[in-house]
Amino acid sequence: MAVLHTKAVTVILSVTVLLGLLYLSQYYRVSLSFEEKWKTVEAGRTDVVTVTPWLAPVVWEGTFNPFLLDSIYKRKNITIAATVFAVGKYIMFLKDFLQTSEEHFFVGFRVDFYVFTDRPNEVPKVNMAAGRMLTVRSVPSSNRWQEISARRMEIIQNLIEKKLQNRADYIFCLDVDSKFHGRWGAESLGGLVAVIHPGYYRDDRSRFPYERSPASNAYVAPGEGDFYYCGGAFGGLVEEVHLLAKTCRKNFEDDAKRGIEAAWQEESHLNRYMWINKPSKVLSPEYLWQDFKPKNPEVQIIRFSGVIKNYANIRPN
Repeated sequence: MAVLHTKAVTVILSVTVLLGLLYLSQYYRVSLSFEEKWKTVEAGRTDVVTVTPWLAPVVWEGTFNPFLLDSIYKRKNITIAATVFAVGKYIMFLKDFLQTSEEHFFVGFRVDFYVFTDRPNEVPKVNMAAGRMLTVRSVPSSNRWQEISARRMEIIQNLIEKKLQNRADYIFCLDVDSKFHGRWGAESLGGLVAVIHPGYYRDDRSRFPYERSPASNAYVAPGEGDFYYCGGAFGGLVEEVHLLAKTCRKNFEDDAKRGIEAAWQEESHLNRYMWINKPSKVLSPEYLWQDFKPKNPEVQIIRFSGVIKNYANIRPN
């Protein structure tokens, strides 16, 4: 009887995993076969949370098979767009960002980078691999870094509407004052993709810096929320990110008309959006660490990280 019980438990667990994979498949524009989904799952981790309550995977080192994922997605002939904003003195970080992206970000895939800057003549020349493209677009400067942050959603929305809807499959929006240290690849693809903030992933939800003013469209009430997500790295299918950007832009502008500015600008609005519209894939803090933080034991690899800097020297206010 004990043997039968063990087999029954094994069958139930296997069916649960497979049903979860089938559920998540609806968020892939590039559909994977049943066999492909099964093969890309690794044995997993027991020291970290690897599945959200709504059955979205939380991606950590050791939870995916990189070789099989790459082989599957490279056959799909997909294009990944990436946006980065290098406004004002932030242009100084662009060279490292671009050079390290060539070493680690979707290597072997077709990638289109879009750099938005008020200093187009200072964009560094970086040798890019075949199939990878860099486009520079001018944007106005600003006397307040908060305004630069706030405009990003509007610019991303317009880029998708005017350029990307028929050109790219996925888009990732990344902070320029960061650099890549390790692989960032097909394991990150999903419908709506969020990155857990490295500063709060060990904290209780009550300590998350959500916007707490009920007057703001970014409001998250006490007791609500799932994770606290980074504003410096998010992405997913082009149509999903378009909806996110359009919604966050509208909510931000509605707040501004009433003289309200959320505590963390676009990041506050992004967290509100992700609370209501659950991401279909969540990336661990490996995907946006902070260089000033020591690496915790559960962080086996740092893939992308914000560099150490003096904000007083680079921000306009």
